[in-house]
Amino acid sequence: MLRTAHAFWLNAPGRGEIRPVRLKTPDEDEVVVRTLYSAVSRGTEALVFRGGVPASQYEAMRAPFQEGGFPGPVKYGYLNVGVVEDGPPELVGRTVFCLYPHQTRYVVPASAVTPVPDDVPASRAVLAGTVETAVNAVWDAAPMLGDRIAVVGAGMVGCSVAKVLSGFPAVRVQLVDVDPARAAVAEALGVGFATPADALGDCDLVVHASATEAGLSRSLELLVPEGVVLELSWYGDRRVSLPLGEAFHSRRLVVRGSQVGAVSPARRGRRGRADRMRLALRLLADPAYDALITGECGFAELPAVMPALADGRTHPLCHRVVYDPA
Repeated sequence: MLRTAHAFWLNAPGRGEIRPVRLKTPDEDEVVVRTLYSAVSRGTEALVFRGGVPASQYEAMRAPFQEGGFPGPVKYGYLNVGVVEDGPPELVGRTVFCLYPHQTRYVVPASAVTPVPDDVPASRAVLAGTVETAVNAVWDAAPMLGDRIAVVGAGMVGCSVAKVLSGFPAVRVQLVDVDPARAAVAEALGVGFATPADALGDCDLVVHASATEAGLSRSLELLVPEGVVLELSWYGDRRVSLPLGEAFHSRRLVVRGSQVGAVSPARRGRRGRADRMRLALRLLADPAYDALITGECGFAELPAVMPALADGRTHPLCHRVVYDPA
């Protein structure tokens, strides 16, 4: 079996390369995975690629199998689907998801991979980490029957949250984005769409995922009195202004943070990270999620593609990376 691989590394902000890697011999409780697909989490990975992780967050922002450190050189990423080539018999030959960077083969503990259900294509399963974030956000948000909800920011995370919320009975879910082209994605997901100016108000809950000051301000404007904005955006080292004057206090509005690094307190006593990931993969049996994959390249192209993803010259929702077959 091959014990060599290649991995995508960020050498320094704005510059990436593919490097050879020598794999360790797996222990009895480890697996060797050959990558089929990975995906670029545009918000976080673009910020890492630009060198925008603040020094105070270096430890908090570490990916599970990251090597190196911020701002670089660093091997970073966490959306990876592959097939187990070696390991415990019950896993050999199985398609699995792992929170691993962009690399052709890798060795990890067997406990770090989650088998992909038979009704979920490997090409779609790369979304599992993003849908896991959406699951955690919905646990934090705790929507109620009949709620009026807006999701501001139709990126990977915002679209995933809107799709999960659309399964709640009698809720009104509207996806809000400055790009009118996102209306087609919203339609594929089965949710409403509006630009910020036309968004429906009187919302009990707004999930904000646009990572912009304007989006956060508009989120507050859309709330009913005592409504809640659940903040999912990651701003990195950017400072954000928020209109906490005006009617913020008189209307008793709430802004609450949510982050996937820890299981929501609403479920922490009953669910672990493995449970959350298995749930995300079950949700991906719905082919509607295919609408989130709007860009693709080969693994060898990644050093040339990442700068365009990071600076916004190209802006797919999910950019999928395809690996050569064995």
